[in-house]
Amino acid sequence: MTRRLTGWLGELLITAGVLVLLFVAWQLWWTDVTAERVQGRLVQTLTDDFGSGRAGTVGHDEFPELGTAKAFAVIRVPRFGADFARPVIEGVGRPVLALGVGHYTDSAAPGAVGNFAVAGHRTTYGRPFHDIDRLRAGDRVIVETKPTVYVYEVTSHEIVRPWQTEVIAPVPDRPGATPTERMITMTSCHPKYSATQRYITHGRLVKAVPRAQWRLADWTRVEG
Repeated sequence: MTRRLTGWLGELLITAGVLVLLFVAWQLWWTDVTAERVQGRLVQTLTDDFGSGRAGTVGHDEFPELGTAKAFAVIRVPRFGADFARPVIEGVGRPVLALGVGHYTDSAAPGAVGNFAVAGHRTTYGRPFHDIDRLRAGDRVIVETKPTVYVYEVTSHEIVRPWQTEVIAPVPDRPGATPTERMITMTSCHPKYSATQRYITHGRLVKAVPRAQWRLADWTRVEG
């Protein structure tokens, strides 16, 4: 009897282990596959809108996955690859971050005085900020909107705890201060495969280019 119970217990443990491995595979691989497909379609739709007379935002009618949220910009980071592009969506809730890069709704708009703050997954769901720790001072972060394309350059990074929200204040790390610069802050989990900390990258606006004058190839240089 004891031998039989031991055998059953062993089989249950093996089954549980297989289920855990399948779940991990789904989290780390399949969510990337499905998310990247949707994010690619969102980027293409936004890009088409930017070049047309349409509004330049994408919502539920075109992508039911968005719910009440709207995609309104495309973010490009040449350091992440020449083809890297992700949609920027209003909000930072879990459904939004599964579809692209989320914009903290109380932070500045792209190109505005203050801090344009965004969040993205580092693992799973397309992992747009997987390589955020590779960014160097001077690297460019490009934010495309319908009327204007904004070019930021990375200035610094820091690692903080999840509750240290002062990093996305209008003046990063100085809550209550009045902003005079046009900043960007990118946030993601740290270290990879963990959410115990946040990896924060700050940047400063260096150029605002009207869409009619925009040429992506002029701004994709990566040094080092």
